[in-house]
Amino acid sequence: MKIRLGHSPDPDDAFMFWGLAAGEVDPRGFEFEHVLRDIQTLNEWAQEGRLETTAISLHAYPYVQDRYLLLPHGASMGAGYGPIVVAREPLSDDELRGAEIAIPGRMTTAFLALRLRLGDFAWREVPFDEIMDEVVSGRADAGLLIHEGQLTYGTAGLQKVIDLGEWWLEETGLPLPLGVNVARRDLGPEVLRELSAVLAESIRAGLDNRERALEYALQFGRGLDGDLADRFVGMYVNDLTEDYGEEGRLAVRELLRRGEEIGAFEEPVRVEFVA
Repeated sequence: MKIRLGHSPDPDDAFMFWGLAAGEVDPRGFEFEHVLRDIQTLNEWAQEGRLETTAISLHAYPYVQDRYLLLPHGASMGAGYGPIVVAREPLSDDELRGAEIAIPGRMTTAFLALRLRLGDFAWREVPFDEIMDEVVSGRADAGLLIHEGQLTYGTAGLQKVIDLGEWWLEETGLPLPLGVNVARRDLGPEVLRELSAVLAESIRAGLDNRERALEYALQFGRGLDGDLADRFVGMYVNDLTEDYGEEGRLAVRELLRRGEEIGAFEEPVRVEFVA
């Protein structure tokens, strides 16, 4: 059975699926096609149900919940760290509310988390890898950084004014769930269970063979050196990636509950995992 597996061309996603790409995991009869796209594109495709399984932003899940179930693994969660807001100079929350903030996509979880922190503010969508330039040039007052920008903003002379993962931990005592993996409901319960098991084994293979998986992931590092790529993978591929556990599932429900409270979604959220 052919399974189109959507994920972003980032070292953390590549690390998770090294086991499959390298033939270290028994595919159990599945034929996997790796489809690499930026997360905003994957969010949009999920609304069409285009791929059998895909990474998406948790923020996007309520919009695709009729088509997809959450997989119990593959999440990117930061405990005390996460997307950051940067600016050319220190800015207070009140100043940010009056500023224009460049964001990496309205469906990203980073954007939802920033709305939970600030409330209403002016924003403009910018490709994630162009946000730092927008801020440095003065075309945007501040920028919301995801991916490796969380580690490299200092080289552009920018200052961190908010760490959303740090804020979320102080606010809730929970890790901040950002990206999740989902599988299409119409595959049926038996296929979903088997597919989930294969993908879980790939994550475990990467964690068990860190050096080999990291070497593969470096191909997707967009110029990150080995140390930075190692740090980035370590931030977002961890025990919670292998299995949400009670803490991870609680974090997902709490973030989406708060999103519902501010009217972020069009209909009530049903958090459902592949059993």
